[in-house]
Amino acid sequence: MNKRDFPKIHFYDQDFVDIYDKTWSWVQNFWKDLETGSQNDDGYFIYQHEDLPATIDQLESIFASFFLVYSNRNFPAHQNLDYLYQCQETNGAIRWRYNSADKSPIVSTENPEGIGLPLFSWAEFNLYHKSANKRRIKEIMPVLQKYMTWIETNFKKENGLYAVPHQASTMFNAPRDKTFYPVDFNSAMAIGALYMAALGDILNEKDLNFQYKRLYFSLKTRINSLMWNQDTGFYHDLNEKGDQLTHKTIAGFWPLLAEIPNEDKAEMLISHLTNPKTFGTDHPFPSLSADEKKFSQHGEGFRGSVFPTFNFMVIKGLEKYQRYDLARETAIRHLYYILDALFPHGNEKTEIGDLWEAYLPGKEGFAKLSGNDKFPRKRHLHSSGLSTIALMIENVIGLSISLPRKTVDWIIPNLEIMGIENLSLKRNMITILSNKSLRGWEIQMESEKLYYFTINILGQKKKTLPIPSGKCSMLIDKL
Repeated sequence: MNKRDFPKIHFYDQDFVDIYDKTWSWVQNFWKDLETGSQNDDGYFIYQHEDLPATIDQLESIFASFFLVYSNRNFPAHQNLDYLYQCQETNGAIRWRYNSADKSPIVSTENPEGIGLPLFSWAEFNLYHKSANKRRIKEIMPVLQKYMTWIETNFKKENGLYAVPHQASTMFNAPRDKTFYPVDFNSAMAIGALYMAALGDILNEKDLNFQYKRLYFSLKTRINSLMWNQDTGFYHDLNEKGDQLTHKTIAGFWPLLAEIPNEDKAEMLISHLTNPKTFGTDHPFPSLSADEKKFSQHGEGFRGSVFPTFNFMVIKGLEKYQRYDLARETAIRHLYYILDALFPHGNEKTEIGDLWEAYLPGKEGFAKLSGNDKFPRKRHLHSSGLSTIALMIENVIGLSISLPRKTVDWIIPNLEIMGIENLSLKRNMITILSNKSLRGWEIQMESEKLYYFTINILGQKKKTLPIPSGKCSMLIDKL
């Protein structure tokens, strides 16, 4: 395969296709050889600010793997994760950030242990379903177990919750000053346990599966009983005494991804995402609720900025509760605001903007932070690629792929001209396109091997069919 042979997407709005293609062309510039610093497609995915050391960041590396899996193996989605595993200390610690030149950990006075969100198992579960590489799970499982044990040993308190600095989630200036038990870290720990159990299941390790399921359900119970507030319909951080703090930040939506709320709680929590007074701003979703005193229309870091990383988290949480319609609607709105910053003067593409780490909540443009010209980071593809590639494929086009199960699910609210062409599923190239012909809506497919295809047109039709190798098509009216 030649480099640049990335999957092609089809969508009725060509600007969405252009930004997708542009992201892949830019991604290649950020793969560096650690010794020489020169560009190397087999190196590491590194963002370097001109006056800061090149770092490999835990949260960035985990999230970036969710869109790198679609590169048709042009780029190894696991490369940065393996670097972090190699940095593991004898006590099991993996720090949140490393100087890529010498593997020295970078910590701060706010986060002296360098603890990050424990989401490695979530990333590995996703990698498994896009690569079907069971051997990898077997190899990395001891690393992940040691890491989870390190967190248990050092940060778990008597009430069963974890006390870490709230900056562990990178929300450096969010107004969470008295936070002792952060809702995002505890929910991320539940996510970590949930997917550790799933990885144990893949390996057929029943004891491992049981151990982490027990941890997951224990955390789920505590988060629901201690952090949920029925009056606000929200999950809150706790202070050292275990009392709820009143602020509402984007951190309160991590429980969705952890599948913690029941249907009633989820309904109340999700309603905030469409409420313009809290998180339903013009550009969804701000990092701080719009009714908070410290909310800023300028973004001001984590006081209102919209971050692609956290939007991805919220949208994946909506999927857990089958809110595919809202997930797609907000993904499209989010992408339009990203496009507005890429092409600042409408569709005149003569003056090109860029992709950014953070955006304004109420109008087009990138966020600001008073006195800090390094924020937001320009062309920060580790985060913006989640929107322009992963959300584009999974939520706008609506594809969900699992190689081990040999399944492709296509979840769409209505039929439009769209699809994907030449997506590599291990050693199987597939194409799925919907078009309107004289005979009605038709889905054309091409594949090298058999797989199972489920089409789910929300509220209308759902059908699973075996798709043979070669070319074939189906008429929606005939389903």
